[in-house]
Amino acid sequence: MTADLHWLPAAPSDFAARLAAVEALPEAEAWDALKALSQTRLDPARTNRLDRVLQRRFSDCEAYGLALLGSSTLSHLAAGIRVGALRRDLRLTVVEGPYGQYREAIESETLRAARPGTLLLAPDAADLLGPHDPAAGTGDVTGALDHLKRLWDRARAVHRCTLVQQTLLPAALPLMGGNEHRMPGSLAARTARFNGALRDAAAEEGVDLLALDDAVSRYGIDAWHDPALWLRARQAVSPAAAPLYGDLVARLVGARLGCSAKVLVLDLDDTLWGGTIGEDGLSGIVVGQGSALGESFLALQAYARDLARRGILLAVCSKNDPATARQPFAEHPDMLLRLSDFAAFVANWDDKASNLRRIAQELRLGLDALVFVDDSPFERALVRQHLPMVAVPEVPDEPALVARCLADAGYCEAVALTDEDRVRAQAYARRIPTAGDAATDLAGTLAGLGMRLTWRSFDAVGLPRIVQLVNKTNQFNLTTRRLREAEAAALIDDPDAVTLQLRLTDRLGDNGVIAVVIGRLAERDLNVETWLMSCRVLGRRVEEGTLSALAAEAARRGARRLVGLYRPSGRNGMVADLYPRLGFTADGEGRWVLDLAGYAPPGDLPMVVETG
Repeated sequence: MTADLHWLPAAPSDFAARLAAVEALPEAEAWDALKALSQTRLDPARTNRLDRVLQRRFSDCEAYGLALLGSSTLSHLAAGIRVGALRRDLRLTVVEGPYGQYREAIESETLRAARPGTLLLAPDAADLLGPHDPAAGTGDVTGALDHLKRLWDRARAVHRCTLVQQTLLPAALPLMGGNEHRMPGSLAARTARFNGALRDAAAEEGVDLLALDDAVSRYGIDAWHDPALWLRARQAVSPAAAPLYGDLVARLVGARLGCSAKVLVLDLDDTLWGGTIGEDGLSGIVVGQGSALGESFLALQAYARDLARRGILLAVCSKNDPATARQPFAEHPDMLLRLSDFAAFVANWDDKASNLRRIAQELRLGLDALVFVDDSPFERALVRQHLPMVAVPEVPDEPALVARCLADAGYCEAVALTDEDRVRAQAYARRIPTAGDAATDLAGTLAGLGMRLTWRSFDAVGLPRIVQLVNKTNQFNLTTRRLREAEAAALIDDPDAVTLQLRLTDRLGDNGVIAVVIGRLAERDLNVETWLMSCRVLGRRVEEGTLSALAAEAARRGARRLVGLYRPSGRNGMVADLYPRLGFTADGEGRWVLDLAGYAPPGDLPMVVETG
């Protein structure tokens, strides 16, 4: 396993060009551009390149100071720390002490002049614990711990700064394997025992921990430590892990400065449960004990619930009918989260960037306090583009891994837990927004997606998906007419039937078949008996693209008018106004007509519509 920033989206393919362009930007724009690049999955080389531009452009700006003192080579870690701070909108300078002289450097004039806000001590195990006969005695570590406490006292007295103590990197080779604790004098056993005692001491002394031993247990020692580099360059932490090391340090600094996230905002469908509540109904969604998939969604709910118990607010941001979205929380017996767990609940058909603004306003918090979790790459990209201050993890497709991804990302890093934290989520008062929402440039986002809406008539290959969509789609469904596979198959060779199955692709991937239309020719009219679309592509103007394809095919087949039917079902209220929005005129109850001679597709349609 690689110790990398796996929760961030991949770095852009034009990274070098974007970085070069920063040089010509005004200061504020340059900072935003560099921050945007920092919020991608950077390897060590790109981290160093970004850091060089960051230091060149902002060398004269006021910055928060961090002193980095240790017994090994640390210079290769500074770039990752600075870029990790940039990711949190912090300008940070790193002052490195002389190699191996962390004891002496604490009171040096150089460090006094730097006036650091945080001092990070990073000794290695061999230096701090010293040599010892592994077969002799108990391998007592209290002397080393007492020595470290005296260093903390000296650092506080001289610098009056926050202290961060790095746990010892467990790189020593075991001499007894899994029973190393039975040889207490070995360096591996003393390292483990010291790290345990260090936690208690740091809690008593108010020192923050950089828990490298925890990181090693997560990613493995090989991801963090290269014996060859240790022997050649005394690099205890491998350069390959430097970006993640820097992010871990920046989290601690940010937590002390109030830069950690305060709200976890969750999508619903295929995020908190499997399936679509508006289509599958209460009994059709997947959540709960008894299946691996259902328990995977419960794992995220359990993690969110426990975050709430330590003071993180929970919110919902969902494209859904409001009443339908609330139903599982009130009625599903296997849901861990309930409506009372949420400080804000926004479910409607607006774009999610606008809804996140509403949530921030309702909670009276800045947008940079939000972490937004959504299974849809489109929704994640939309929010990143329009609300770059909102943290948007690139969650994995496997639901079982989402909670782990959030934990690895460290958005909610904390250095203390108070009684107020424990009751915050339960006691948080909901507030009514007092200001208007800023507009989201959804049109610009859609135009940049490179969408292609490809349609073809029904065929045997597409029948299973067509039947599935027709029979499960309830919300964006004009008539909710159901269809058996044999009936769908009969339409393939029916000369009076006009059928469309529509697939949407974009630069984020292939969304598959997402819409179905069935019409029947009657003289010069094409009567639209079925028109439905998957809710996951709502807000992308796919309905307008579908109409342009349908109108072209109807005209080719000799029709002069489209006649659309709307039959309310109790679930499809969101499309009650679809036909008038698209230019149809009323022709009786639930019947709408469009004259094809006067129809032209919108000139600003953000997609290519083609036959496939």
